[in-house]
Amino acid sequence: MYRINKLSNDITRLEERQFKDLGFKEREHLQEWIAKNPDVLGEELLIIQKEYNGFNDTNERLDLLAIDKDGNLVIIENKLDDTGKDVVWQALKYTSYCSTLTTIQIIRLYQEYLNKYSNSEDSKELLLEFLDRETDDDLLLNSNDQRIIFIANNYRKEVTSTALWLLAHDINLQCFRATPYSLGDELFLQIEQIIPLPETNEFMIDAKEKEKEKKGKSSKVNESNKKLLDFWSQLKSELKTRNLTYLDNVGSNSRYSIGFWKGSGKFCFCIGRKGIRVELYFMNDTEKKKIDGMYMFKDTIETNLPNIEWERLEGKKASRIKIEITPTERSQFKGDWKDNSIYNDTINWYCVKMEILYNTLLPLWEKVQSELD
Repeated sequence: MYRINKLSNDITRLEERQFKDLGFKEREHLQEWIAKNPDVLGEELLIIQKEYNGFNDTNERLDLLAIDKDGNLVIIENKLDDTGKDVVWQALKYTSYCSTLTTIQIIRLYQEYLNKYSNSEDSKELLLEFLDRETDDDLLLNSNDQRIIFIANNYRKEVTSTALWLLAHDINLQCFRATPYSLGDELFLQIEQIIPLPETNEFMIDAKEKEKEKKGKSSKVNESNKKLLDFWSQLKSELKTRNLTYLDNVGSNSRYSIGFWKGSGKFCFCIGRKGIRVELYFMNDTEKKKIDGMYMFKDTIETNLPNIEWERLEGKKASRIKIEITPTERSQFKGDWKDNSIYNDTINWYCVKMEILYNTLLPLWEKVQSELD
């Protein structure tokens, strides 16, 4: 890894280091960094437990437990400079323990975590907000197989071999390499996914789903998930008809949002707790530099988008700029996204609003990103 020096138009090599040589520890440092910044793993995750040891008849404790945007449990095991030889077996045990957790139990676990490490906010409300759900009527957590994430600097051969075998047998796992670097007194951290390689991950998932379908083993999803898959597929089809390429490289999913990245900002179509919306979402904006940079163009943006809303989301890592459907617009709809026979009004609203949002914000967002880089 190299550091770029713009003034001298040169690069300086960073020295690769070992965590132990720098005095860092597994729980006190690496685990805390991930707990505070789970987005370093390339997606939005909500940490709901840390050092959890509440398994029946065992004193074992897992490092981190998280929820992904699909409501799946994610077991995160982190090691420092070496995985050791038993990390896979350890994670599989924890995963089996977590497989029986119900929605109510998960909400309670998260509340315990908030009471201990945060300001005792309401766990159910935070989960609903994270999952972009209006109510908890159809809230079903941990309904699919659990996921496993490993993080370490060095992976032993027996670990990578076993991980690849499990991956080939439909166990959803990822391995990330965490590497510290130094340059003088400055320290840097690189976290990169090595199994499966990011560029092959989506292909592997698609191939497995097709194989399951051929064998008549297509995955079971609840009715709400089926409706979401169908709705986003209909939206993708309509966008293509209108020559709007936003989702051409994005697969339909069973989440309450679908979107595409432009740098570190994500343009999203969302089914939110208050209604449908389109937005430019900044996943990692703790210091609010991204949304504040966009706010410099407030007059230009609000001239083209009079109904725009700015959400700095104080105290949270994310921020967003959004257009939400108005009550007047909603009253003119013949149905909503769940009424698969009358998607037209909702899909038309999405297409029209995203085109305006995208064309207005993208040039300005590109200017802001160039200033931040």
